[in-house]
Amino acid sequence: MATLAINRRAHYDYSISQKYEAGLVLSGNEVKSIKTGHISLKESFVTIKGNELYLTNANIPFYHLGGKMKDYDPTRPRKLLLKKSEIKHLTGKLRVEGLTLVPIRVYTKKRLLKLEFGIGKGKKEYDKREDIAKRESKRKIERLLKNY
Repeated sequence: MATLAINRRAHYDYSISQKYEAGLVLSGNEVKSIKTGHISLKESFVTIKGNELYLTNANIPFYHLGGKMKDYDPTRPRKLLLKKSEIKHLTGKLRVEGLTLVPIRVYTKKRLLKLEFGIGKGKKEYDKREDIAKRESKRKIERLLKNY
């Protein structure tokens, strides 16, 4: 399993309660572009339209060695592949106020591309400061223990 892209802001801006894995519906040029590391999950999110999930606003630039393609949109919504029961479960969870689906990372599993996303609740500013303070104190303790 090789990780191709990570959304570093996901755990900073959201507290993730559950994680899910989904396949992506992509064109051949998009797959090649992602496998060469050209994908950005920054500012992306997962939306529900009807009974389907879509990865919205993820930037996958056109594969530079591929042929020419007219009207290519690098931020178009890409369909996610999940079981119907999982989609129903997620729509039920999202009806609770303040929850959202946040993409965490894109990785390969054997020869397939997978998206890991989670159910997240937005953090407040004081929660973020608290996490930073914990991380700093942990680093300080590790430094002191390393010296002894």
